[in-house]
Amino acid sequence: MTDRPDSASNWLEARLPIISAFRREYVDFAMPRNLNYLWNFGAFATVAMALLIVSGVFLAINYTPTVAAAFSSIETIDRQVASGWLIRAIHMGGVSMLFAALYVHLARGLYYGSYKAPRELLWLTGLGLLLMVMTAAFAGYILPWGQMSYWGATVVINALNAVPLIGRPLASLLLGGDGLGDVALHRIYVLHFVTAFSILGVIGLHLAALHVTGSNNPAGVEPRKADDTVPFHPYYTSKDGLGLCLFLAVYAVLIFFLPGWLTLADNYVQANPLITPRDITPEWYFAPFYAILRAVPSKLGGLVLAVGSIGVLFAVPWLDRSPVRSARYRPLLRLALPVLFLSFILLGFAGMRRPTPEWLWLSRAAMVYWYVFFLVLLPILPKIEKTKPLPESLWEAGR
Repeated sequence: MTDRPDSASNWLEARLPIISAFRREYVDFAMPRNLNYLWNFGAFATVAMALLIVSGVFLAINYTPTVAAAFSSIETIDRQVASGWLIRAIHMGGVSMLFAALYVHLARGLYYGSYKAPRELLWLTGLGLLLMVMTAAFAGYILPWGQMSYWGATVVINALNAVPLIGRPLASLLLGGDGLGDVALHRIYVLHFVTAFSILGVIGLHLAALHVTGSNNPAGVEPRKADDTVPFHPYYTSKDGLGLCLFLAVYAVLIFFLPGWLTLADNYVQANPLITPRDITPEWYFAPFYAILRAVPSKLGGLVLAVGSIGVLFAVPWLDRSPVRSARYRPLLRLALPVLFLSFILLGFAGMRRPTPEWLWLSRAAMVYWYVFFLVLLPILPKIEKTKPLPESLWEAGR
């Protein structure tokens, strides 16, 4: 009797060995046995990105990128296109869920030293992904052409114009004229799409780098024995599956029960260049950087420090020279990191509040700690810190 499935798979395998490659990289792939649930957030970000791409294609079919029709086309999607409101809610909610997953993923990398050798390229491609997601999110936020879309874009373009030499040419390239109009909106629409699909390529690079070096783990110790690892399937497919159920449950609550959290109320009002909103506030995922931009009296200085707050992360693998990866075994780093995370959250709150003197000073204090941590504490701590003994194996670390 002929076994057709085996024959078909053997035929495909002989010509394009994707089945064996998939089995090697996603079924039998050796993973550290002690990963905790913080390692689920990479999978969460991937799922959120996939939902954004699929829902974005649907929205693009019904969207018109002109100043006269952009806002009304969004209204049409919400009110007249079948299930349009749901697809748009999935798209808007997906942005928040993606940023939440990315920020936790980044914080986990800092806490467990996932940026250290030999994983520098994994860290750098991850930060590249974060920048591309920010670019796509900023461009996408302008497309509905609401009040916050228009005035948020105006704030960023004014800041860009303050950059010597390259600022005005860059702003002119983005706008295609003197101000936000049809040409600018069309270019931002193209930028949103090109960046979103380019992210898929960089995700491939990120995963390739991960599969070369293997995953870090909470102990920060490389697997040395056979019982230090387990195959990816079924151990981590089931763990990721459980985590994804919870992630999607939170996502559903956001869409169906908290729609007011998906965007700011002013963005449901059509853009009007003659009326400035009382408070121009960004979405929560941009709020920490907006707080830095606003906390510095100089427009150029604020832009440099806001961009530099992300740029300094690229240098982290070379700023931290400690041979110990995980903060579990570094008592001083374990004290300094929570304050860093608190500073980031504080900047987020400050960026979403009116710029009163109290919030401005809190923003400045949090910003100073952010830079002091990376540029002063991280290089100095390895010289003064007495680390705890590392476990001999992951089996011992998990006991």
